[in-house]
Amino acid sequence: MSVKLALLALLEQGPMYGYQLRTEFEERTGATWPLNVGQVYTTLARLERDGLVEGTGADDEGHLHYRVTDAGRAEVSTWFTTPVPRTQPPRDELAIKLALAVTVPGVDIGAVIQKQRMATIAALQDYTRLKRTGRAAAPAEPADLAWSLVLDSLVFDAEAEVRWLDHCEARLRRAAAEGALRPPADADHAPSDRTRSQHTDEALR
Repeated sequence: MSVKLALLALLEQGPMYGYQLRTEFEERTGATWPLNVGQVYTTLARLERDGLVEGTGADDEGHLHYRVTDAGRAEVSTWFTTPVPRTQPPRDELAIKLALAVTVPGVDIGAVIQKQRMATIAALQDYTRLKRTGRAAAPAEPADLAWSLVLDSLVFDAEAEVRWLDHCEARLRRAAAEGALRPPADADHAPSDRTRSQHTDEALR
């Protein structure tokens, strides 16, 4: 996620100081990705160095305000009109963990998958509850709609992760049956495809 571009987009509304920018960012994203004020000011300093923002002076309380420059506006416009690249995906800790678990001796791969599935379904239930209550349930302001869209993204990501874990488990069983991999230690007690599907559906109710 590009913090600098998010801050530039917020500054298009008008001059703000660091704490205001952090508040605006977290208001629109439901604090899903909290920002440290120090990180905000460090980013602003870099943006000023690169000519994308400029200081407008301090207010009566000593807060230094920044505004976006024409170059900064062009940067934001390019960001909004350019697809997010998929050629260099961010590191996925879970994918890395499972990839290593398959090759490291002594790791119970089945247990790793089962525990992660339970945690992901619990998170999915939390996201679903948030969608049905509060500001996300009936967005009245643009910031509410923004938070609702972020929640939608979290729900879809969690659903996809559960399905991917099911897929991983099925592939591991197949590999074990073909003698290419040791079977998961809890393979005999793992939930069936139908049971897993029911668990996912229940999380969305």
